Amino acid sequence: MIFIDLTLFRCPVPLVKIKLALKPMRDGEQLHILLSDSGSRRDVPQYLKKQGHVVEELRNDASLLALMITKVDPYLG
Repeated sequence: MIFIDLTLFRCPVPLVKIKLALKPMRDGEQLHILLSDSGSRRDVPQYLKKQGHVVEELRNDASLLALMITKVDPYLG
């Protein structure tokens, strides 16, 4: 599992960093991310679900969104 704290970044930087982190990962590997920017908190989960990844919300309060992303490779299966 890879862990990335993106709380210091504003949209679109977190999404770019997540895309780069997911690229070399294998199907089924997990990425744990932390987000604080309101734009990223809205856009990142939508993007990941649209791409077919499994997104589990670990924490969602006024200051932080913590997600566990399980990569799903659309070319496998």
